[in-house]
Amino acid sequence: MKDMQAQLEKLRTEAANCELIAKLATDPSKRETFAKLAAHYKVLADELARAIGRIGTT
Repeated sequence: MKDMQAQLEKLRTEAANCELIAKLATDPSKRETFAKLAAHYKVLADELARAIGRIGTT
């Protein structure tokens, strides 16, 4: 379970980093790419959080 929690934190950190890069990027293409990456990391983090919740309730 600790490994899953660590992975969840890593995904959330990556999402935040990608959001920051997207905000700072001057190239529209890079801005869009990093915004998409941030959104993807958020989805993965949400799915992992739900999985952790299901494991914790069984």
